[in-house]
Amino acid sequence: MASKKSKAIDYAEGFLDALKDLGREKGIAPEILFDAIEAALISAYKRNFGSAQNVEVSLDRAKGSYHVYAIKEVVEEPEDDITQISLGAARAIDGKYEIGDAIRVEVTPANFGRIAAQTAKQVVVQRVREAERGIIYEEFMSQESDIIKGMVQRVENRNVFIDLGKTEAVLTPAEQIPGEEYRHGDRIRSYIVEVRKTNKGPQILVSRTHPGFLKRLFELQVPELQDGTVEIKSVAREPGMRSKIAVCSKVEEVDPVGACVGPKGTRVQAVVDELGTEKIDIIKWNPDSATFIANALSPAKVVSVAVNEEEKVSRVVVPDYQLSLAIGKEGQNARLAAKLTGWKIDIKSESQAADESLDESMSEVEVTSDEAFTTESE
Repeated sequence: MASKKSKAIDYAEGFLDALKDLGREKGIAPEILFDAIEAALISAYKRNFGSAQNVEVSLDRAKGSYHVYAIKEVVEEPEDDITQISLGAARAIDGKYEIGDAIRVEVTPANFGRIAAQTAKQVVVQRVREAERGIIYEEFMSQESDIIKGMVQRVENRNVFIDLGKTEAVLTPAEQIPGEEYRHGDRIRSYIVEVRKTNKGPQILVSRTHPGFLKRLFELQVPELQDGTVEIKSVAREPGMRSKIAVCSKVEEVDPVGACVGPKGTRVQAVVDELGTEKIDIIKWNPDSATFIANALSPAKVVSVAVNEEEKVSRVVVPDYQLSLAIGKEGQNARLAAKLTGWKIDIKSESQAADESLDESMSEVEVTSDEAFTTESE
């Protein structure tokens, strides 16, 4: 029959092997676990055997054995036996000690094994949980500003919780496309806006209304965006209603609008299918402010644009019959054009413009809009 001592040795060695295997599996350095266990054992000792003592715990990395030591100051005549030891007593242990030295006196309690085992288990579980949370946090931090796929797990107080496998994301009401309904089991795509560290693990906030969501959807569909031939310069969205994107080409032979539309409109249609009823205008970006503003007002045709570069204010003239189209329903087209260009845009019909004098700070030029595409027929 094996002795208690041999059983303890076998247990300690088994514990060490399990600790090292766990560290490798979870990607945690064993030394981190050892240090954490030692710190926890110190707290456990003080809680159960004397909080006033200054102690340290040594955990043997090779054998798994542990020892608790009280750190005492060597003095001539101790006034506090808990924190001090006489010079005579210290020299009885080792003749080299002098006044003022610190000496380690073993104080490992006989019944400390059970407490040590429980403490070690708690620490390991906690550290593994923290490590797993850290791994998940880093994984999703690297995907910030990207699209993820998940399954709707539940809806609570209009917040949609999306199962991502290792964790869940939250789609708040403000980040939901108006009119969309989310049911348990639905598979949806969303855009990672922010990944936060919390005590309960990473909190992943996602959106389906963010302009970046629209941009990434196009990037997934258009090879020219992926290889850098075509670039999306700006995006303006009114989610669920209408969006505008401005694109340019770095290669003269490549039509940026055509590349985003795709053969028979397949690329833009794939994006529209994801967004439901949202209409999309794809316009050509232009370094000339007046031309860019004219393009941004697509599908309306523009006669002339006057600009004040310093104040980024413009006045646009359109044919009388195009005024309502340029402004859009409830001002939507003009509003999106302003967001897309970063300019304040004042739209006038030709007859209105004829009755008004032009601000001297503005220079008016006739413009011809570049080709644009809209998913809504004019």
